[in-house]
Amino acid sequence: MSRLGRTLAGLLTLCAVLASAPAALAFPPVWVVKGKDAEVVLFGSIHVLPPGLAWEPPALDRALKAADEVWFELPIDAQSEADTANLATQMGVLPPEGSLFHLLSPDDAALMSRVAATYDVSPMLLDRLKPWLAEISLAGGAYRKIGADANSGVEKTIAALATPKAQREAFETPQEQIAMLAGGTMDEQIASLRETLQELDEKPDEYRILIDAWMTGDVKALDHEALEPLRASSPALFQRLVTERNAHWTAVLDERLKHHGEAVVVVGVGHLIGPDGVPARLRALGYSVTGP
Repeated sequence: MSRLGRTLAGLLTLCAVLASAPAALAFPPVWVVKGKDAEVVLFGSIHVLPPGLAWEPPALDRALKAADEVWFELPIDAQSEADTANLATQMGVLPPEGSLFHLLSPDDAALMSRVAATYDVSPMLLDRLKPWLAEISLAGGAYRKIGADANSGVEKTIAALATPKAQREAFETPQEQIAMLAGGTMDEQIASLRETLQELDEKPDEYRILIDAWMTGDVKALDHEALEPLRASSPALFQRLVTERNAHWTAVLDERLKHHGEAVVVVGVGHLIGPDGVPARLRALGYSVTGP
């Protein structure tokens, strides 16, 4: 599926990446960033996971026990989820005369009909949605078919594990995240939707491949699976959803590292890998960063 949804922790109930449990006995990657009097532990999230997957790295557990702050992409609470869903509905529906099937090429429209049938998503519903929200709805159908549970996702688990003394912080608001999705041009949205349709139709094992890479800390495979398709299909969307957000979050963490204390940061794993990821950006600023 498109990597568009994988950056949005606020769409926990709508869109994320999941797979059946891998066989590898390993853990996802953790980065540790040290300032003069501060330490920040970075952990890359998969927002929705199958129940029962033992993914928690011991280093993350230790960091959560000591953390003064835990940072997420969005606030992890019922109000934030409700706001996100409401905003998605408000900004993701076509005008009364609009039709998504008519916006697509005949081949893409036929593909969407086939994928909708496979994952039990109503074509009538999809026809009323803008491409970005149709993409999320189709991905949600695929996750339901596999039996994924949003409550098993990384953010909700970590929010529950963090000690009461740890202050919860967020980089963004639901309004900001939905605006990033809804602000794409129609061509960008259709290109991303097409990628998702093709993957749902042709690559049923992709989720397992991605989760295997995450669980084993294979950052090269994660980059290939989670980032490269969006880089290639929608460079402008990649710039807005990944590059610009990485730069903003790095600036926030740069300021945080100038103060005292310990923090844990939990964001989509695609934001932490590669030469443009947050760890690489913090290294470029001169911080000591251990990890992949």
